[in-house]
Amino acid sequence: MTSIKEQAAISRLLSFLQEWDNAGKVARSHILDKFIETNQGKTAPELEQEFSQGASLFLVRLTTSLRITYMTDSCLEKLLRSIGIFLSAVSSNRYLIEFLEVGGVLTLLEILGLEKIKEEAKKESVKLLQVIANSGRTYKELICESYGVRSIAEFLAKSKSEETQEEVQVLLDSLVHGNPKYQNQVYKGLIALLPCESPKAQQLSLQTLRTAQPIIGTTHPSIVDCVLKVLGTMHLEVQYEAIELIKDLVGYDVRQALLKGLVALLIPSVKETSKLQAKILSDPSVLQLTPSLPMFLQQAAAAKAIGASCRCSPWWRSTCASAWGRNSTSSSWLPTRPPPATSLCQAQLQVQTALAPQPGPPCSCPQSNAEDLYMKIDSIQADILAANTVNVTKALCLHGSSYSMNTLYGSRDSAQMAYLTHFEEDVESKE
Repeated sequence: MTSIKEQAAISRLLSFLQEWDNAGKVARSHILDKFIETNQGKTAPELEQEFSQGASLFLVRLTTSLRITYMTDSCLEKLLRSIGIFLSAVSSNRYLIEFLEVGGVLTLLEILGLEKIKEEAKKESVKLLQVIANSGRTYKELICESYGVRSIAEFLAKSKSEETQEEVQVLLDSLVHGNPKYQNQVYKGLIALLPCESPKAQQLSLQTLRTAQPIIGTTHPSIVDCVLKVLGTMHLEVQYEAIELIKDLVGYDVRQALLKGLVALLIPSVKETSKLQAKILSDPSVLQLTPSLPMFLQQAAAAKAIGASCRCSPWWRSTCASAWGRNSTSSSWLPTRPPPATSLCQAQLQVQTALAPQPGPPCSCPQSNAEDLYMKIDSIQADILAANTVNVTKALCLHGSSYSMNTLYGSRDSAQMAYLTHFEEDVESKE
């Protein structure tokens, strides 16, 4: 027989449930506001005490309302936050099972794909998926079995909120850890995100790939091409993450393919650059964005990636030293090393004379250490050098120099020499 106190508590619970059942949209919104305010952070026993051991009765009403109204976005964010109070409570495994039994995971994943749903509601949906994934391996597998990786990855690529995208990264990172059955699926999903148009999604995917790679242990063949294409981005934070991932990948079986791809990026395509050469030379705006800019950014990033990888990988150092220092036949796809940047000024008096500035203070940097030139010259010297229109090849020819093109540029194939010749002819025609 129940006591008077228990009967009063049950009466309050029934009255509360009846109020919810009879309430309209506005009234339910107020009920949810009050519930969130008074119960945030409570444990499962505390929630049971609040609802007189009948908290599940309110939870089932929340989940039912979610399944009925989620497509209309009616109090959706508040519904998800209220459900989150139950699922994130300490000792809340019973609530979690009750939510999953009614198809909670599928509902949350479907919310991510709806265009009319507000970003705030989708963010709350991601947080609930985080709670579910952090509950154990079984729940991570349930998300993946529900085609969750694809839905989550697509949402990351389309989301316009960086804060929401960071929450998605946390979810993907959770799905990679402690999920051996589906970790490769998550890994492939991260690689598939690299060509997307969102720079933030690219950055977060590259960061998560760095975490996932040691867990997976092996590499997917498509990762090389995807990472190399990312190097053409204009967003330096994305380029940085790509180079850091490349440094990690040199320890895996794709290192030779990766090095070959990076070296290939150092040589611009003659077909692509020759079409734009006249336009570039005739345009007075140096900083104008041309269609070839991503290619040049990719070229510069490839050089940085090779340098960074050589510093952290003995294999890369030995391979590059062998190929560029001794022109190893085993690495014939690597270009012969060109002479140092200072050779032009040190070996040729004609070039040294031609490059000498007319007015202003002398600048000996090109003769001593051309690699540090940009760090040591002042603004006046920079203006003088920038205004210099010396044609090195023409100057050498006029003075009868025997300094051959092979010495200047190293041994190159016919396509590369054709590009150089075309460039020089264009310069002479402009003159």
